Amino acid sequence: MTWSQATIKLGAKARGCHLITHEIERQIPDLRKFKVGMANVFVQHTSASLCLNENADPDVRKDLNNWLDRVAPENYPYIHADEGPDDMPGHLKSAMLGVSLNIPITNGRFNLGTWQGIYLCEHRDHASGRKIVVTLQGET
Repeated sequence: MTWSQATIKLGAKARGCHLITHEIERQIPDLRKFKVGMANVFVQHTSASLCLNENADPDVRKDLNNWLDRVAPENYPYIHADEGPDDMPGHLKSAMLGVSLNIPITNGRFNLGTWQGIYLCEHRDHASGRKIVVTLQGET
């Protein structure tokens, strides 16, 4: 059993859902060494999240973001508002979608379905870049 771990940095992104599968694969060269295994992908932030979803039609990303904005609106009278009106809704969205994914590895690639991709869901208007820890385990 082999383990590998790396922290990658993603550049600042606008609020919304962004397809980042290839960006992660590019920054994790050890992935290609694994014949079979599991990858844990974890975002180190409380106002961003990760999810797997449709990787072809960008309208899915827009609809997901619009739905999240309706479920956790900025105009709700939140108690926690220290960092602006998008802060607490960002925390709620992160709690709903989650901050980590477990993805099988097969022959040096994420074993995703044909139409699946990894999204970074950015819930803040002016977030800086995000850090993602990718932990790989399996047979090389």
